[in-house]
Amino acid sequence: MARPSYKRILLKLSGEVFGGKQKYGIDLEVLTVIAKEIKSVRALGVGAAVVVGGGNIFRGVAGSVKGIDRATGDYMGMLATVINSLALQDALEREGVPSRVQTAIEMRSIAEPFIRRRAIRHMEKGRVVILAAGTGNPYFSTDTTAALRAAELDAEVILKATKVDGVYDKDPVHFPDAKRYKKITHMEMIQKRLRVMDSTAASLCMENKIPIIVFDLTKPGNIKKAVQGKEVGTLVEVGKE
Repeated sequence: MARPSYKRILLKLSGEVFGGKQKYGIDLEVLTVIAKEIKSVRALGVGAAVVVGGGNIFRGVAGSVKGIDRATGDYMGMLATVINSLALQDALEREGVPSRVQTAIEMRSIAEPFIRRRAIRHMEKGRVVILAAGTGNPYFSTDTTAALRAAELDAEVILKATKVDGVYDKDPVHFPDAKRYKKITHMEMIQKRLRVMDSTAASLCMENKIPIIVFDLTKPGNIKKAVQGKEVGTLVEVGKE
């Protein structure tokens, strides 16, 4: 078995992934597949934290367009990430993987508050830490949460699991001639305005020299391949000074 290239990772899962083909609600079969993928990574001895989106339940930006106050909509989106996080925790523990949910907004009846040292200790003990409720502040995306938590928890890489097999120069859904990048730097990603992460998240990753691997979650084994350093998806790497 190939050794892992990283000792500690942060896995970013979009809410849409949880919705499966319908893209909304929670698809229990998809949830089980994700849990098994994470289990295979934990078996390598890799510390893992997970940031979960909530777009399959509610998206703050979309809500504000329809008339809901933006801050209120973002708080609703944060609560949606908590629902997804609890569902993922249940799926992981059914697979025999111990886990803890930590939230940026305190709700002690169902989860721990986010405490950096405690989260690190959980990972050192082999538990998967699921980070919910974003940063706890409106106007920040879960991509920004992933970049922030990766820096706080000393993660060596962000694995951004999506339904697309990497980063393209334009939307591959609408443009058949779209080119997929194998490697690209954070600065190139920002300058070319590629929709991998929002600019705040991309800048945080660049400043803290955190690489990002963007890959297709729907292909079995991709998370494990990424952790083992095998070529999968697109690597957003740290550019030269």
